[in-house]
Amino acid sequence: MCRGLLGCRCRCRLLLLLPFLIAIVVFEFFSLCSSSYADVDPPLLINRGDGKDRDQQYHGYSSKFSSMLTTRLEKMAPSPVASSEIFNVDDYGAMGDGEDDSEAFKEAWKEACSSTNAIFLVPNDRTYHLKPITFSGPCNSPFAFKIEGTIKASPHISDYEKDRRHWIIFENLTEFTVEGKGIINGNGRKWWLNSCKVNKTLPCKEAPTAVTFYQCTNLRVEGLRFRNAQKMHLSFQKCSNVKALNLWIYAPGNSPNTDGIHVTATQIILIQNCLIMTGDDCISIVSGSKNVRAKGITCGPGHGISIGSLGAGKSEAEVSDVVVDTAKFTGTSNGVRIKTWQGGKGYAQNIIFQNIVMDNVTNPIIIDQNYCDQKEPCTQQAEAVQVSNVMYQNIRGTSGSEVAVKFDCSKSFPCLEILLQDIDLVHRDKTDDKSTQAEASCKNARLKNRGRVSPQCPGRR
Repeated sequence: MCRGLLGCRCRCRLLLLLPFLIAIVVFEFFSLCSSSYADVDPPLLINRGDGKDRDQQYHGYSSKFSSMLTTRLEKMAPSPVASSEIFNVDDYGAMGDGEDDSEAFKEAWKEACSSTNAIFLVPNDRTYHLKPITFSGPCNSPFAFKIEGTIKASPHISDYEKDRRHWIIFENLTEFTVEGKGIINGNGRKWWLNSCKVNKTLPCKEAPTAVTFYQCTNLRVEGLRFRNAQKMHLSFQKCSNVKALNLWIYAPGNSPNTDGIHVTATQIILIQNCLIMTGDDCISIVSGSKNVRAKGITCGPGHGISIGSLGAGKSEAEVSDVVVDTAKFTGTSNGVRIKTWQGGKGYAQNIIFQNIVMDNVTNPIIIDQNYCDQKEPCTQQAEAVQVSNVMYQNIRGTSGSEVAVKFDCSKSFPCLEILLQDIDLVHRDKTDDKSTQAEASCKNARLKNRGRVSPQCPGRR
């Protein structure tokens, strides 16, 4: 009887302790989750300087956090990813010691691509040098290319003799992810020094785009840092359903043609929460692109965000359904620009630029529909890419030039349905840092104003 009583007491004590044990387990679980969040940078938040931005930032952060939490929980839940096979480039002979590791990467890719639920891993704490390389699909199943260390381009220009236009290519891939906290370094300084834009005595030659995604579908590129590309940093060409998230892209402001993200013939692409500091366009969107969204972009130095140039060499160009929402430009030569060549054909239409802050931007808002080659004189009668249905909304800040809004449109093909709403741009002189009234220059543009618009085109209210 004593044993029974003791057993009952033990069971009772265990029952009393059970809630505490559950609490400890729950605490440890959420502690583990919290530690996994600690090394994740919050999304870039653009301070709009008014009372509304706090709520907007809060909701933006909340939605991002919710998405992040969902992703983390999905990764913790039982799934094929949990049993993925890891293909570490070190296991294929990569040394990360300054010598060429291209062959090891090729062998690792070959096996990962033919496997199921694979993770191609570039481990941290090492720098792997690669010659021009192509990672081709299709592969057997969706998988991830995870970069934790540094991938650096071969410094030898002679290595690019077969193809001077590309360094790393990912092609013909579906359900593919490139992610991590690593760095992709184009090692571009030697290329810049040999550029005709830097040394005008040299002939103009091609330079490689650092990373090109070609004909990829359901693609995600997230968390990486791109540095010092030979030319463009990141290009999406003939892709569909793309997400480019939380990227950091850097090259000196005087580096030639180092666009941050280049979008060409690509449909349904989201570029979000990216910090881009380069020597050319932060984002450039050219022919064949449709349904492009750029949100939470911090840009500068650089040439701003450009649609175009379009229609070079009297070609036909089509860009439509573009939204740039919530961005900050600092010290850029342009803010939001649409640029087309005289003699081109096609259209740029259904475009929205909204919730944008300009800080000392030389040309904050510009449409240049009359861009022409110096070999052929410009003429207002030339055929042009039609620009229509463009909205500029809630844009404020400072212009480095007196003309903050410039629409230079074709007489034969004027810009149509251009709406400016809640625009507040002032001119700030660098010499005395005083703000004065900015100006607008508008040629052959059919405009509408809503709300407070300053500056306005002459004759418009």
